[in-house]
Order: sequence, then C-alpha cells, then structure tokens
Amino acid sequence: MAEIHEHLSLFFDKIKGATFWDRTLPWRWVSIRALSYEAYGEYRNLMKELEQYRVSLDGEKTTAAQLRSTVSVQTEVIKQGEKELAAKQNEITGLREKIDRLEGNVTKCKESIATLKEQEANERKQYDASIATLNNIQNRIEKERKEELDERHRTDVERIESLRKNWSEHQRVVREMIKGICQRHAIEYVEKPPFKGNPDNTIRICGEYVVFDAKSPGTEELEGFYKYIQAQAEGIKKYTKQEGVKRDVFLVVPSNAVDVIRQFSFNMGDYSVYVVTVDALEPIVLALKKIEAYEFAEELTPEERENICRIIGKFAHVAKRRIQIDNFFVRQFLDVLTNCETDMPSDVLEKAVEFERAEKLNPPIEKRAKQILTNELIGDATKIQREAEAKGLVFPDNIQEKIRTLPLYEEDKKEGSDHEIS
Repeated sequence: MAEIHEHLSLFFDKIKGATFWDRTLPWRWVSIRALSYEAYGEYRNLMKELEQYRVSLDGEKTTAAQLRSTVSVQTEVIKQGEKELAAKQNEITGLREKIDRLEGNVTKCKESIATLKEQEANERKQYDASIATLNNIQNRIEKERKEELDERHRTDVERIESLRKNWSEHQRVVREMIKGICQRHAIEYVEKPPFKGNPDNTIRICGEYVVFDAKSPGTEELEGFYKYIQAQAEGIKKYTKQEGVKRDVFLVVPSNAVDVIRQFSFNMGDYSVYVVTVDALEPIVLALKKIEAYEFAEELTPEERENICRIIGKFAHVAKRRIQIDNFFVRQFLDVLTNCETDMPSDVLEKAVEFERAEKLNPPIEKRAKQILTNELIGDATKIQREAEAKGLVFPDNIQEKIRTLPLYEEDKKEGSDHEIS
C-alpha cells in the first residue's frame, strides 16, 4: 500500500510541478503520460484489493470510502490534466504553425538581406570609382593651380628683379645721360665739385653749379618712396647753403616710380627742389643753358624775357605731360597684361607667351659723339606719316583739335597749376 501511495503521490507531484515546457514539449509530456498509466494501473490494483478487503475488513470501509473519494478526486485531476494536456497540444500545434510562418519570413528576410548586400557592394564599387575620378580631377586641378601660381610667382619675381635691376642702375643711367647731354651741348660736367658734399651729378651753367641727384626706391614697395623724396628735399640744403651752388636742385627719379609722387616741386624758402624723370633731363638742361646766353638780366628786353619764360614753361609742360602720358599708358598696359593672364584661355596664353619670348625690340642706340638733330626727328616723323598715308591711314587736318578733345588732354587742362613752373 505504501508503494502504491508512493507512485500516485509522485504522479500528482509531477502534474502539479509540471512547467510550461513539460506540458508543451512532447518528449517531456511522454514521461508524465507514462507515469499516469502506471498510476492508473496501480489505481486499478488498489480497487481490486479494496474489494477483497471489503469482504474481510468491514472496519476498513471508512478508509476505503476515503480512498475512493481520494481516487475520485485524483481521477478528476487526471481528467483535468488530460484536458489541459489536450489544450497544450493544440497550443503546441498553433505554435509550430507560427514557427513555420516565422521561419518562412526569416528565409525571405535572408534573401532580401543578400539582395541588399549585393546592391550595397555594387554601389560601393560605383562610389569608389567616383571618388577615384574626383580625386584625379582634384589632383589635376591642384597641379594646374600650383603651376599657375608658380608661373605667376616666377613672373612677379622676374618683374621685381627687373625693377630692382633698373632701379639699381638708375644712378648710372642718369649719370651717363647727363654726361651725354653736356657733351652734345657743350656744357661743363663737373666730376669733383669744389663744394662740400658728394652729389650724384653736377653741371656748371652761367657760373653756378646745378645739382642733379638720382633717387630710386630701395625695394619694390613704392609706398614709402614719396616720404623718402620729401626727406631728401629737406636734406638738399647741405648743397644750396654753399657759395656758387644754384638754389634750384633736381631729384631724378625712375619713370615707373612717378605714380607715387604727389608733388613735383618743393619750395623750401631759400631754395627749391624739383622732382623730374630721365626723359625730362635734356629739356631742363637746355632751358638752363638758354639762360646762360643772357648772363646779365639787365641786358634782356621784355620780349626776350617773355620768350625765355615761354620756352622754360613749354619745356616744363612737355616734361610733365610726357611723365603723365607715360604713367597713364603704363597703367593701361599693366591692366591689359593682367587681363591677359586672368581672362585668356590657358592654351592661348601659353602660345602667346611663346611668341612673346621670340620677339625682340631693338630701339636706336644712342652714341656719345652723335647729336640728335631736330631736323632728323622731323624728317622721321614726316616719313612715318607718308607711310601711314600710303597704307590708307590718313591723319585728318584737324588732328590737333581732335587731340585736344581727348579725355587725357582735357584732364591735363583742368590741372593747369601743374603746367606752371614752381
């Protein structure tokens, strides 16, 4: 009896302690079901034994009734367990169907993922190809830009070196030109002045020493050149305060540095300083030499004085006008060259540079012993005009009136104060 109770207790304990997986998973439920069959078999044996004991043991009826009641309860429990088992089996069947559907969805997802990975690989290849192309384009642009900057830097360096070279030779050029002018016009060039100081150039006219000092920028920066000229104008006093030195001193500057000069004459009280270019040297020297013919002012008639003043004024006007025109065309040519470098296609610009390097200008060479005759200049001008007329380039008779209507000429007329001699 104890053994029979032990199996029934084990069965009910198994049922009570059954988990969700014990009820849903078939291989776990089999053990429970097998145990139920064993419990049921023992139950039947128990019933048979009870029938046998009922005859012999009336005293155990109460116990048998209790056992019967217990068995009835247990039977209901078993039936209830079987119902629950059937429900769990149905639930398991539904879960299996759901798992099948989920596995189908997983398969479709795997296929979609494989397709997306293939598309991603293709897009990655296209992206890498595009990046490589972009890098090549960027490298080519950077290379071309670097070459362009290097070429521009080289051009700027050559320009600066050219300016430095021209400015460094400015003193020698001024000296040679003044010596040539003195030689052509029989003017005394003083190598070693008898007064204190060491001016660049000194000539003697009408018993006075006229000083021509060559001044040029020390660097390619022109902003401080005008202040330098002002300081030099004050320092010239060391020459003019000495006996025999003319109170009019000339500072000769390069033509390409005129643009920063805002004042070309300085009235320093007891002496005057004039800023001129190399082109104006000969007219100024000739004007000074013209005065030498009239050593004594009291011998001049009013008409002769007026003629002298007119000639000097004309020389001053021509010199300043030449400086103004040269400066105007320098700016125009620089603008044109800058536009060529920035606006022209690179291949056209390279071809133009090749032709530029092949060109060479050979202006007439000036000889010391040969005088530049006015008649020869007039003859050359006439020859050029005839050649122009032969080619159909006929100048109108009223060309002088038309020249006066040009903006540059009108601008010069407005600046009438610049045409006077300070």
